[in-house]
Amino acid sequence: MTQDELKAMVGRAALAYVQPGALVGVGSGSTVAFFIDALAAVPVAGAVSSSEASSARLRALGIRVLDAGEVERLPVYIDGADEIDAQGCMIKGGGAALTREKIVADLAERFVCIADASKRVAVLGRFPLPVEVIAMAAPQLVRRFAALGGLAALRPGVLTDNGHPILDVRGLEITDPLALETEINQWPGVVTVGIFARRRAQTCLLGTAAGVETLVF
Repeated sequence: MTQDELKAMVGRAALAYVQPGALVGVGSGSTVAFFIDALAAVPVAGAVSSSEASSARLRALGIRVLDAGEVERLPVYIDGADEIDAQGCMIKGGGAALTREKIVADLAERFVCIADASKRVAVLGRFPLPVEVIAMAAPQLVRRFAALGGLAALRPGVLTDNGHPILDVRGLEITDPLALETEINQWPGVVTVGIFARRRAQTCLLGTAAGVETLVF
């Protein structure tokens, strides 16, 4: 199966976690795009989206999009990952939507990650760690990551939906995701680090050549 076929498969499988007539949290990225297309067949009350691109795709399919500030809780949040480990901790932000993804995920009672099998790793860090930052702090944050053994560089030509640049950090081996997330989030100038450990996935639908593998954390 192609990677797109695996993504489409888990996108459809995620519909089992969506309650008809309820709201749903929707992430961003190429795997989520397949989920959004499948969601068009489900009579949901609306969606809270983590990116402008996902919101546009939802609206194009006739699905009402609400702002995060309009809701207090969501039954479920469906999103992809750039990496996911055996505890459900993830690296996210390859699509530069990490801050809004964390905001919407925090509203949800359940986080369901949808990904193809290539995203499963033993230790996070092979994928460059995205960090949304305030522009003026970028040089000093590059130095702080260097002290941890990481090589940080601005992602060329990219600003988030919030108008901020992204640092991509290579060379980190993230053996304690929660501790590193907590540490980096305290650095002045960091908006959000793309480690999802405090709000990790509870379920992962993993697309494999043998079908959808369900991981529960």
